[in-house]
Amino acid sequence: MCSSRRSMIGAMLFLAASGAAAETGVTLYGVVDVFGQYLNNGGKGSWSERSGGNSGSYFGLKGTEDLGGGLKAVFNVENGYNVNNGAFFGDSTAMFYRQAWVSLAHEKYGSITFGRQYQPTFWALYPSDPFRANEVLSPLAAAATTVARNTLAVQSAGGRSSNAVIYKSPNVGGAQFWGMYALAASVTQPLPLSTGNMLDLAATYSGYGLYVGLAYQNQHPGSKTVPGLPAMLPSLSTEHFTSALSYRVGIVNLQFNYGYHRPKNAAAGSLAARLNAAHSFSISELGATIQATPADALEIAGFQRVVRGAHDNTWGVQIGADHSLSKRTALYARGGYMRNNGTATMSWPGVAVSSPGTSQTLAVAGMTHRF
Repeated sequence: MCSSRRSMIGAMLFLAASGAAAETGVTLYGVVDVFGQYLNNGGKGSWSERSGGNSGSYFGLKGTEDLGGGLKAVFNVENGYNVNNGAFFGDSTAMFYRQAWVSLAHEKYGSITFGRQYQPTFWALYPSDPFRANEVLSPLAAAATTVARNTLAVQSAGGRSSNAVIYKSPNVGGAQFWGMYALAASVTQPLPLSTGNMLDLAATYSGYGLYVGLAYQNQHPGSKTVPGLPAMLPSLSTEHFTSALSYRVGIVNLQFNYGYHRPKNAAAGSLAARLNAAHSFSISELGATIQATPADALEIAGFQRVVRGAHDNTWGVQIGADHSLSKRTALYARGGYMRNNGTATMSWPGVAVSSPGTSQTLAVAGMTHRF
């Protein structure tokens, strides 16, 4: 299985390289990102090499065809991988875990896209996070992927959806609208689970240094496999309300976002009700990005995850620095601290807290190269 998968990727890269030479509308692109990490997890320190701390490591193919009259056909397939060991990133069953879609786009009427793609909620939120919603080191990713006892039956806004259809409006005076409907799908991260059908709507405005984003997502019921439970745990129908804001003043971009995640009440006697695992929760972040020089950027963010109706909350702070060596190569550093209170078990993605209510301290240094 792995051998055939590698062969397919090799063939794809060869064809892309030769095709790109013949057709200007096809591009092979990617990122290689690796970092060293020190983590103090509840008083126990560890060192590791990881991938994707500034930007996910990926390679992909994208292309366009002009169909005339302002209409274009567009496609994008994108694979995620780990530099440190060469393995697939995230969902190991998906060759193109990050994106795989085809679209018809018109310069006046917008675009309609089919396949696995980023959710409208992600695009509404993205400009308001100093750490660019990175899957490995963004506090928002840490909060969204937390596996916690009090919210086990609540679905999370995962950032991407399979089996999705998205309409994206043209940009009119800085305003834009997204609408998505996705059919049920199965994933393996952060736990093996099946998601129900999903509706996602978002609206954004950008102009005069101001950015505003609003999004609403409604996920139908699904199910997940949780280690230690004797049966599949139903994932309740969940609504996600997201707001995002940023404002640029000179070299400083002030950023804020807030998300509220509300599940439908668990049926009496259900596994979710017996476990008391269906609490609403919120995630908030306040921060800034400072473009100190054309080659140097500084990031800072304070964040909080609060579960309603339980002693389960987490707060923390993260700082970062990026230095560009060229247009394609950059160095970066990150440092962070998060404190879990009560039964909270939030952690940076890829690691788990040693026990509920403990803290984590993180320090990393890495390199990103684009091609």
